[in-house]
Order: sequence, then structure tokens, then C-alpha cells
Amino acid sequence: MQRAAAPRRSPPRPMRKLTQGNEAVFRGAVAAGASYYAGYPISPSTEILNVASGWAAQHPEFRFLQAEDEIASANAIIGASLAGAKSFTATSGPGFSLMQEAVGYAQKVGVPCVFVNVQRVGPATGMPTMPGQGDIMQVRYGSTGDYSPLAFYPNGVEEAFRVTVQAFNAAEESLSPVVVLSDTFVAHLNEVVDLEEAASGVEIAPRTLVPLGQHEIGKPRFFAGVLMYEHGPNAGEPATADADEYVRQYYAAKHRHAEVAKRYALYEHGWNVDAKVLIVCYGIVSRVASPLAPDYALFRPIRIHPLLADELAAIADRYDQIVCIEANDGQYADMVELTLRREVKRVPLLGGRISLEAVRDGLGRVLGGGPSEPPIPPAPSEAVERSPLGIG
Repeated sequence: MQRAAAPRRSPPRPMRKLTQGNEAVFRGAVAAGASYYAGYPISPSTEILNVASGWAAQHPEFRFLQAEDEIASANAIIGASLAGAKSFTATSGPGFSLMQEAVGYAQKVGVPCVFVNVQRVGPATGMPTMPGQGDIMQVRYGSTGDYSPLAFYPNGVEEAFRVTVQAFNAAEESLSPVVVLSDTFVAHLNEVVDLEEAASGVEIAPRTLVPLGQHEIGKPRFFAGVLMYEHGPNAGEPATADADEYVRQYYAAKHRHAEVAKRYALYEHGWNVDAKVLIVCYGIVSRVASPLAPDYALFRPIRIHPLLADELAAIADRYDQIVCIEANDGQYADMVELTLRREVKRVPLLGGRISLEAVRDGLGRVLGGGPSEPPIPPAPSEAVERSPLGIG
């Protein structure tokens, strides 16, 4: 008796869905193996907290904490990581400021975890719902002392997913807190993507740090914020007056972070690469400025820290002028200029006004020999309509 041939199965249909940038960050964290989230609501990152709470309700293995503030959130994810969980939090500029002591502690002790900073206009409370990029230098120098952070900045929904996975991998490999930067517009951008397909091709770095509860005899570990001897006959004793021990520990971490950073030299060099002017921009600004592609070359860093010095230097000499366009007053431009040792013109997009019109006006001004500072509008003498904000 012959059996009928089994019907041929159709290949799985792509699951393309309208997805928000903040949701993609959370999905990337889960794909990377994250099992703990702690956070406090703050615009424009709150959707990550909302999605995390719903996910935890449906997946008991995923732990969720809405903490009393950002300080508690940061310390909670450090504790969760030391206990064995891949952990993360999300916030915006004011909350990230409050987290800086915890960030420094995690750098000192060597705790893999991820901080998501969805930037808005600052300083202080600033303009809570408007996009900014003012935390570039805070990521690098926000906490006390010397350390070498890794930070990434996507410019779209699918890239936010992939970059978040890479941030978790870099955290595990470097044994350090890694920052994913975003902004109001990238966070709230909605695009049709297939994150299931994107997840199928990613590599996940395993957790190698032994949880505190599984202490290995003969291998003591110390988690004090002060400098301590970690090995040798004085292990466990304070080293707060030993410069040699400080140098050993500092450079061990710095070299480890540098080696990991080399694996994530993420950037885009495109548009009209044969143009005479190179535009450097990142995050949402690179999307807003994309109509300039026929007339300018683009360098878009995705790895923000450490600076992509070798990659920039390899292409910079072919361009007559370099212009950095960013939603702050030249924070990344300062680093590029210091690295290349040549003039870098600046187009600051301030007050949440990230628009193609503002980009064109700024380029015309600085390439025409004018200042980076835009014309300052006079103060109104009577009630006026709001200034134009946003894309377009």
C-alpha cells in the first residue's frame, strides 16, 4: 500500500510588524538573554519599562522591578548581574545623571550590564518630550575617575534591535556597563520590520562571570568601591595607598575594553563618498539629513565610545572640509577635531529643532565662512505661536 506524499510545507512567512524603536530595544535585550529589568518611568524611555512589565507578567522567568527612582534602578541591575542575570535599565538625561555613581561603581568592580539612555533636551528637566543628543560627553566622563566606557547609538528600529544585542555582548566580553544611546525620535520611530528574522542571525555572548552564590574556593572576589588587592598574599586587604596596584587594575580594564571595542567598530561611510565635504552625524540626525546624500559624504558612527579614531583617520584626508551636525553644541565634533587635528565645522541643532531646514541653514552658514552659532531670534514682546519643532 502506497502512502500519499506528505504535502510540501511552504516556507515560513515573514513576520513584518510595525514596531517602535523603544520596543525594538527591549526585544533586542531579550534576544541577548536579558532576564532582569529595573527602571523608573521618564519620558521618552517609558515605553521600555511598560513593555518590560507586560513581558514579565507573561514570562515568570523574566524579573521586573519598577524602582522608587533611577538610583535604585541602577543599583538593582548591578546586583542582579552579580547574582547571575543579564540585566538592564532605561532612562533619559536627568535619570542618567542620577545613575552616574552606580555607573562608576560598575566600571570599578567589572559588572556586565546595559544602560539605555533615550536623550531629550537638557540640562536638568529641560524639554522633556523634545529630542536631543546632549549626553555624548556625559557617557564618557559622567562618573568620577578614569574609565573607558563603550557606547552605541542606532538610527532606526531594526538597528536598535541589533545594536542592543551587540551592547549586551560587549558588556559580557568587557565585564563592564555598556550604554545604548537613543533619542526621542529614534525611540518613537515606527517602522515595519521583521525582528524574528533579525534575531535568527545574531550571536549571543554567554555569561562567564560566576554568580556570587557560586563562589569558588580559593578564588576570592571583592566588590568594594575602594581599591583592594584582588590577588596574591594581600588579597582582600585595602590598597588605597598603593599606586602600583591602581595602575595594574586600571590598565587591565582599559586594555580589555579596547580589545572588545575593536570587535564592534560599527559605522557607516556612504552617501556621495567622492564629494568634497564629509558630514559627520549620528542617531536621528543622520536620518533627517539623508536628503543631502547626492552632494555630501557621510560618516555615521554607531559605536560612539571609544571614538572610531582609526576609521575616521582612514577617510578624512580625502575631504576638503568636515562638518559635524549634531543636536548639541559640538560634543562629538570636539572629539573628532582633537583626534584628526584639523578643523571640524559644527552645525548645532538645539532646542529640539532637528529638521532638514535647520540642517540646510547651518550647512550654508558654516560652509560660507559663517559661525556655527545660529542667528539668535529676538525675544517676543507679546504672545506668539510656538517655534517650529520636529522633523520637516
